[in-house]
Amino acid sequence: MFQIVIPARYGSTRLPGKALLPILDKPMIAWVWERAMQADADRVIVATDDARIAKEMTARGAEVAMTREDHASGTDRLAEVVAQLGLADDQIVVNLQGDEPLMPATNIKRVAALLNGNSSADMATLMEPLDRDIAAQESIVKVVATESGKALYFSRAPIPGHRQGTLAAPMYRHVGLYAYRVGFLKKFVTWPLTAMEQSESLEQLRALANDAHIQIEVAPDPAPTGVDTEADLIAIRQLLALEN
Repeated sequence: MFQIVIPARYGSTRLPGKALLPILDKPMIAWVWERAMQADADRVIVATDDARIAKEMTARGAEVAMTREDHASGTDRLAEVVAQLGLADDQIVVNLQGDEPLMPATNIKRVAALLNGNSSADMATLMEPLDRDIAAQESIVKVVATESGKALYFSRAPIPGHRQGTLAAPMYRHVGLYAYRVGFLKKFVTWPLTAMEQSESLEQLRALANDAHIQIEVAPDPAPTGVDTEADLIAIRQLLALEN
Protein backbone atom coordinates (compact mmCIF):
# COMPACT_ATOMS: atom_id res chain seq x y z
CA MET A 1 0.00 0.00 0.00
CA PHE A 2 1.02 3.63 -0.22
CA GLN A 3 0.40 7.13 1.07
CA ILE A 4 -0.01 10.38 -0.86
CA VAL A 5 1.48 13.73 0.12
CA ILE A 6 0.43 16.87 -1.79
CA PRO A 7 3.01 19.66 -1.39
CA ALA A 8 1.17 22.98 -1.67
CA ARG A 9 2.93 26.29 -1.11
CA TYR A 10 1.31 29.69 -1.38
CA GLY A 11 4.25 31.48 -2.99
CA SER A 12 4.62 31.10 -6.75
CA THR A 13 6.70 33.25 -9.08
CA ARG A 14 4.36 33.02 -12.06
CA LEU A 15 1.04 32.66 -10.21
CA PRO A 16 1.09 34.03 -6.64
CA GLY A 17 -1.33 32.17 -4.39
CA LYS A 18 -1.65 29.47 -7.06
CA ALA A 19 -2.93 26.75 -4.73
CA LEU A 20 -5.97 28.82 -3.76
CA LEU A 21 -6.83 30.22 -7.19
CA PRO A 22 -10.46 29.36 -8.00
CA ILE A 23 -11.37 26.74 -10.59
CA LEU A 24 -15.14 26.74 -10.95
CA ASP A 25 -16.53 26.35 -7.42
CA LYS A 26 -13.38 25.52 -5.44
CA PRO A 27 -9.66 26.30 -5.19
CA MET A 28 -7.14 24.35 -7.25
CA ILE A 29 -5.69 22.49 -4.26
CA ALA A 30 -9.16 21.08 -3.48
CA TRP A 31 -9.38 19.58 -6.97
CA VAL A 32 -5.97 17.95 -6.50
CA TRP A 33 -6.94 16.54 -3.10
CA GLU A 34 -10.19 15.10 -4.48
CA ARG A 35 -8.26 13.30 -7.23
CA ALA A 36 -5.90 11.89 -4.62
CA MET A 37 -8.82 10.63 -2.53
CA GLN A 38 -9.96 8.53 -5.50
CA ALA A 39 -6.65 6.63 -5.67
CA ASP A 40 -7.27 4.13 -2.84
CA ALA A 41 -4.25 5.27 -0.83
CA ASP A 42 -3.93 4.45 2.86
CA ARG A 43 -3.63 8.14 3.65
CA VAL A 44 -3.73 11.52 1.83
CA ILE A 45 -1.96 14.51 3.38
CA VAL A 46 -1.75 18.12 2.18
CA ALA A 47 1.67 19.54 3.10
CA THR A 48 1.80 23.32 3.24
CA ASP A 49 3.73 26.21 4.75
CA ASP A 50 0.76 28.58 4.62
CA ALA A 51 -2.05 28.99 7.16
CA ARG A 52 -4.54 30.01 4.46
CA ILE A 53 -4.11 26.75 2.58
CA ALA A 54 -4.23 24.79 5.84
CA LYS A 55 -7.47 26.50 6.89
CA GLU A 56 -9.12 25.90 3.51
CA MET A 57 -8.26 22.23 3.35
CA THR A 58 -8.92 21.45 7.01
CA ALA A 59 -12.41 22.86 6.51
CA ARG A 60 -12.87 20.42 3.63
CA GLY A 61 -11.90 17.46 5.81
CA ALA A 62 -8.34 17.00 4.56
CA GLU A 63 -5.44 15.93 6.75
CA VAL A 64 -2.92 18.79 6.75
CA ALA A 65 0.74 18.84 7.77
CA MET A 66 2.48 22.18 8.32
CA THR A 67 6.01 22.48 6.97
CA ARG A 68 8.85 24.99 6.85
CA GLU A 69 8.86 27.74 4.23
CA ASP A 70 12.46 27.36 3.08
CA HIS A 71 12.38 24.07 1.15
CA ALA A 72 14.33 23.94 -2.12
CA SER A 73 11.72 21.69 -3.77
CA GLY A 74 8.48 19.82 -3.27
CA THR A 75 10.48 16.66 -2.60
CA ASP A 76 12.27 18.36 0.30
CA ARG A 77 8.87 19.38 1.69
CA LEU A 78 7.66 15.81 1.28
CA ALA A 79 10.67 14.51 3.21
CA GLU A 80 9.83 16.77 6.15
CA VAL A 81 6.31 15.33 6.30
CA VAL A 82 7.65 11.78 6.10
CA ALA A 83 9.91 12.56 9.06
CA GLN A 84 6.96 14.00 11.01
CA LEU A 85 4.96 10.82 10.40
CA GLY A 86 7.82 8.49 11.31
CA LEU A 87 7.28 6.25 8.29
CA ALA A 88 9.39 3.11 7.84
CA ASP A 89 12.13 3.10 5.19
CA ASP A 90 10.39 0.51 3.01
CA GLN A 91 7.09 2.38 2.78
CA ILE A 92 6.03 4.05 -0.48
CA VAL A 93 4.94 7.67 -0.65
CA VAL A 94 3.49 9.33 -3.74
CA ASN A 95 4.23 13.00 -4.35
CA LEU A 96 1.20 14.49 -6.12
CA GLN A 97 2.05 18.07 -6.94
CA GLY A 98 -0.43 20.70 -5.81
CA ASP A 99 -0.84 22.16 -9.29
CA GLU A 100 -2.12 18.97 -10.98
CA PRO A 101 -5.93 19.26 -10.66
CA LEU A 102 -6.61 16.85 -13.55
CA MET A 103 -4.27 14.00 -12.63
CA PRO A 104 -6.21 10.73 -13.17
CA ALA A 105 -6.46 8.50 -10.11
CA THR A 106 -5.40 5.60 -12.33
CA ASN A 107 -2.02 7.26 -12.86
CA ILE A 108 -1.57 7.83 -9.14
CA LYS A 109 -2.23 4.17 -8.41
CA ARG A 110 0.01 3.06 -11.27
CA VAL A 111 3.07 5.05 -10.20
CA ALA A 112 2.87 3.50 -6.73
CA ALA A 113 2.50 0.01 -8.21
CA LEU A 114 5.42 0.63 -10.60
CA LEU A 115 7.77 1.35 -7.70
CA ASN A 116 6.39 -1.50 -5.62
CA GLY A 117 7.08 -3.90 -8.48
CA ASN A 118 10.69 -2.77 -9.02
CA SER A 119 12.74 -3.58 -5.94
CA SER A 120 15.91 -2.01 -7.35
CA ALA A 121 14.26 1.35 -8.06
CA ASP A 122 14.49 4.33 -5.69
CA MET A 123 11.75 6.32 -7.39
CA ALA A 124 9.09 5.86 -10.05
CA THR A 125 7.36 8.30 -12.37
CA LEU A 126 5.38 8.41 -15.62
CA MET A 127 5.59 9.83 -19.13
CA GLU A 128 3.43 10.15 -22.23
CA PRO A 129 4.08 10.59 -25.97
CA LEU A 130 4.88 14.15 -27.07
CA ASP A 131 4.41 15.84 -30.44
CA ARG A 132 7.70 17.33 -31.65
CA ASP A 133 5.82 20.42 -32.86
CA ILE A 134 5.43 21.63 -29.26
CA ALA A 135 8.60 20.13 -27.78
CA ALA A 136 10.42 23.48 -27.75
CA GLN A 137 8.13 24.84 -25.02
CA GLU A 138 10.18 25.15 -21.82
CA SER A 139 7.14 24.54 -19.62
CA ILE A 140 6.96 20.99 -21.04
CA VAL A 141 9.52 18.73 -19.39
CA LYS A 142 10.93 16.06 -21.69
CA VAL A 143 12.44 12.73 -20.64
CA VAL A 144 14.58 10.02 -22.23
CA ALA A 145 14.84 6.50 -20.83
CA THR A 146 16.44 3.13 -21.47
CA GLU A 147 14.58 0.28 -23.16
CA SER A 148 14.02 -1.24 -19.72
CA GLY A 149 12.37 1.93 -18.41
CA LYS A 150 15.18 3.53 -16.44
CA ALA A 151 15.14 7.32 -16.73
CA LEU A 152 18.33 8.78 -18.21
CA TYR A 153 17.64 12.53 -18.24
CA PHE A 154 14.90 15.13 -17.90
CA SER A 155 15.10 18.49 -19.65
CA ARG A 156 13.18 21.57 -20.67
CA ALA A 157 15.07 21.40 -23.96
CA PRO A 158 13.79 19.15 -26.79
CA ILE A 159 15.33 15.72 -26.16
CA PRO A 160 16.27 13.49 -27.84
CA GLY A 161 17.53 15.75 -30.60
CA HIS A 162 16.85 15.11 -34.27
CA ARG A 163 19.66 15.48 -36.76
CA GLN A 164 18.50 16.41 -40.25
CA GLY A 165 18.21 13.43 -42.56
CA THR A 166 17.83 10.86 -39.78
CA LEU A 167 14.83 9.01 -38.42
CA ALA A 168 13.35 10.98 -35.52
CA ALA A 169 13.17 9.08 -32.24
CA PRO A 170 9.89 9.31 -30.31
CA MET A 171 9.65 12.04 -27.70
CA TYR A 172 8.02 11.83 -24.28
CA ARG A 173 6.63 14.41 -21.89
CA HIS A 174 7.29 13.83 -18.21
CA VAL A 175 4.16 13.51 -16.11
CA GLY A 176 4.91 15.31 -12.84
CA LEU A 177 4.01 12.51 -10.47
CA TYR A 178 6.48 10.58 -8.29
CA ALA A 179 6.57 7.58 -5.99
CA TYR A 180 9.45 7.24 -3.52
CA ARG A 181 10.69 4.76 -0.99
CA VAL A 182 10.96 6.52 2.36
CA GLY A 183 14.56 5.40 2.87
CA PHE A 184 15.55 7.04 -0.41
CA LEU A 185 13.81 10.29 0.54
CA LYS A 186 15.92 10.48 3.67
CA LYS A 187 19.06 10.29 1.52
CA PHE A 188 17.74 12.72 -1.09
CA VAL A 189 17.43 15.62 1.34
CA THR A 190 21.04 15.23 2.48
CA TRP A 191 22.36 15.89 -1.03
CA PRO A 192 23.15 19.48 -2.04
CA LEU A 193 21.44 21.03 -5.04
CA THR A 194 23.31 20.19 -8.22
CA ALA A 195 24.21 22.40 -11.16
CA MET A 196 21.87 20.43 -13.44
CA GLU A 197 18.96 20.76 -11.03
CA GLN A 198 19.42 24.50 -10.73
CA SER A 199 20.00 25.03 -14.46
CA GLU A 200 16.88 23.13 -15.52
CA SER A 201 14.86 23.88 -12.36
CA LEU A 202 14.02 20.17 -12.11
CA GLU A 203 14.43 18.50 -8.72
CA GLN A 204 14.55 14.96 -10.14
CA LEU A 205 17.94 15.78 -11.65
CA ARG A 206 19.39 15.84 -8.12
CA ALA A 207 18.43 12.18 -7.86
CA LEU A 208 19.98 11.27 -11.22
CA ALA A 209 23.17 13.18 -10.42
CA ASN A 210 23.54 10.95 -7.36
CA ASP A 211 23.04 7.70 -9.32
CA ALA A 212 19.45 7.08 -8.24
CA HIS A 213 17.36 4.59 -10.20
CA ILE A 214 14.18 6.25 -11.47
CA GLN A 215 11.82 3.74 -13.08
CA ILE A 216 9.48 5.21 -15.69
CA GLU A 217 6.73 4.01 -18.03
CA VAL A 218 3.95 5.43 -20.19
CA ALA A 219 1.00 6.61 -18.10
CA PRO A 220 -2.14 4.47 -18.37
CA ASP A 221 -4.32 7.54 -18.93
CA PRO A 222 -3.66 10.94 -20.53
CA ALA A 223 -2.63 13.54 -17.96
CA PRO A 224 -3.27 17.18 -18.91
CA THR A 225 -0.36 19.44 -18.00
CA GLY A 226 -0.36 21.09 -14.58
CA VAL A 227 -0.95 24.76 -13.87
CA ASP A 228 2.28 26.70 -14.34
CA THR A 229 1.04 29.85 -16.09
CA GLU A 230 -2.09 31.98 -16.42
CA ALA A 231 -2.73 30.32 -19.78
CA ASP A 232 -2.59 26.88 -18.13
CA LEU A 233 -5.12 28.02 -15.52
CA ILE A 234 -7.52 29.28 -18.19
CA ALA A 235 -7.22 26.00 -20.11
CA ILE A 236 -7.88 23.92 -16.98
CA ARG A 237 -10.94 26.01 -16.13
CA GLN A 238 -12.31 25.44 -19.61
CA LEU A 239 -11.71 21.68 -19.45
CA LEU A 240 -13.37 21.32 -16.06
CA ALA A 241 -16.29 23.50 -17.14
CA LEU A 242 -16.94 21.06 -19.99
CA GLU A 243 -16.71 18.05 -17.65
CA ASN A 244 -19.01 19.60 -15.07
